[in-house]
Amino acid sequence: MAATIKSVAEMAGVSIKTVSRVINKEGTVKPDTLKRVEDAIATLKYTPNKAARHLASKGASVIGYVYDNPNAYYIIDMQKGILDVCRKNHYELLIHPCDASSKDIAKELVEMVETAQLAGLILSPPLSEMPAVLSTLDENNISYVRILSGDGQITSALPYVLVNDFKAAFDITRHLIEQGHRDIAFIAGEEIHNSTTERLNGYKAALSEAHIHIDESRIIKGTYSFETGVKSAETILAMSPHPTAVFACNDEIAAGTLFGARMKGLDVPQDIAIAGFENSPFSRQTFPPLTTASQPTNQIAQHAAAALIQYLRAKRTKTAPENLSHTFVPELVIRASTEHLQ
Repeated sequence: MAATIKSVAEMAGVSIKTVSRVINKEGTVKPDTLKRVEDAIATLKYTPNKAARHLASKGASVIGYVYDNPNAYYIIDMQKGILDVCRKNHYELLIHPCDASSKDIAKELVEMVETAQLAGLILSPPLSEMPAVLSTLDENNISYVRILSGDGQITSALPYVLVNDFKAAFDITRHLIEQGHRDIAFIAGEEIHNSTTERLNGYKAALSEAHIHIDESRIIKGTYSFETGVKSAETILAMSPHPTAVFACNDEIAAGTLFGARMKGLDVPQDIAIAGFENSPFSRQTFPPLTTASQPTNQIAQHAAAALIQYLRAKRTKTAPENLSHTFVPELVIRASTEHLQ
């Protein structure tokens, strides 16, 4: 059986990507690693596929979108946005759902890039916020763009897209305060997502600005799910007195909270006001419709894809890429679920 690039990589104890760099004489391989690969090639009598080398010299034209997120609306918008940019730039898109909690997740991503010969990756949370994953990608010289939650500059040679969840959460909470609410509960999503922390911090900052005591009993842990909202509504309404307003970490939680409140016979917003986050269809399909923060997921996806493609082109031509990073601030959308207290 003829030797393959995979068998060369295994014998040399390196990745397929490293073998590819040696074959294509990229000059970015350490001398000792270079010798191991060359020795393995000689021992196995490996002959690179000329057609594959020709394609490699032109640059790979497939990028991957990697995610671990149960929110179907978010994923659909991300895919549409990325695909739109890929088509305009003659790139194909490989979509790879995965389990970010897997102990082998970093290895899984590297193997996927090498097997599918991807040019680069677009990473959304929580994968984009996991240092171990990022360091492994860096060690294997894999290009990527991260979509992150944050409100400041990130030290990185690679482009990124920031979503300022802190500012948007601050605006939502301040809106509830301006409606006369002083007792506001917060329902969180998974802690593995930095957006949960940023939104919680925005909530706390708005309360502090208004000199409202931050009551930790009003902060409820959960997941980004409708079920969390339903269960949290029961918890909140069992408090005495119960909060007059709720800020849920996303619209799905908020919709579940609204459902739970109405099952208990409460009127929204007269008995309790409810706000969500993201402006997903959940926020518009409830009655009353939900106040929320409009997160432009499609635009975020388009910018991430465009930034990655521009970065790859600059890398291929060995030119300095321009500043491709960008920050989005979700905008407050006020609807009937947070009417003024009577």
